[in-house]
Amino acid sequence: MAAPAPIERGRRPFRAGGGLWIHGLLIVSVLLIGFPLYYGFVISTQSMAEVTQVPQSLIPSTHLWENYTRIWNRLHMGQLLMNSTIVALAVSIGKIAISLLSAFAIVFFNFRGRQVAFWLIFITLMLPVPVRIISTYQVVSTLGWVDTYAGLTIPLIASATATFLFRQFYLTIPDQMVDAAKIDGAGPLRFLWSILLPNSGANIAALFVVMFIYGWNQYLWPLMVTNSEEMRVVVTGIAATVPTGTQPPEWNLVMAAEMMALLPPVLVVILLQRWFVHGLIEPEK
Repeated sequence: MAAPAPIERGRRPFRAGGGLWIHGLLIVSVLLIGFPLYYGFVISTQSMAEVTQVPQSLIPSTHLWENYTRIWNRLHMGQLLMNSTIVALAVSIGKIAISLLSAFAIVFFNFRGRQVAFWLIFITLMLPVPVRIISTYQVVSTLGWVDTYAGLTIPLIASATATFLFRQFYLTIPDQMVDAAKIDGAGPLRFLWSILLPNSGANIAALFVVMFIYGWNQYLWPLMVTNSEEMRVVVTGIAATVPTGTQPPEWNLVMAAEMMALLPPVLVVILLQRWFVHGLIEPEK
């Protein structure tokens, strides 16, 4: 009698028709998510008369270069994009650096009250920037950081979420690895630089993508802490193009600015997509 075929572990059989439903669901999801982006792009290529016509055309028009050039010069998009890039990079790098070091201290150093320190950090999730925005602004104003990159970034760089994620990953590091590093004469910083950081690449990349988008999309804090047009970020700059009175917005120009503002975050996601997915589904987590 022939031996039964071995069953592969970690896989569950699906019925033949399941793949069709899954692909159909994926196609519908892509359409639902992608249609607003496509519609915004179409609006950005039309004239104001085409935008207000009924029924609305879903085919790109011929005013793309005109609209993008007008809004680029009107809003000084180069300055806005540069400011947003500086803020997003500073916030993401600062959050990762501080969270990495704090999680390293909590996991690998045995000191009295380390669990209390961790929970105090974790409790700060209950106090996001909008909740403490008045007191934070008072501190920033006292330090003279209004209308500066320091005022835009430093109040945003602490992250309890990133600290928690790094802590959970560091807890999976075997004690034998730590003991081997001590036998080889590696100190704490050498252990962090040569062992932990190379093994944390996927986590760092995944957090960088999330934190970059978080910093890029900041609106309330940059609106409050900046007064000059030179320090505006792209989100507040685009919001300023929508009039608050009875005058109708020039939606074609607003959508053109939105399309340009989407490019840097999309580029970051595309470049780090493989690392981002690997960091989210890593088996150690």
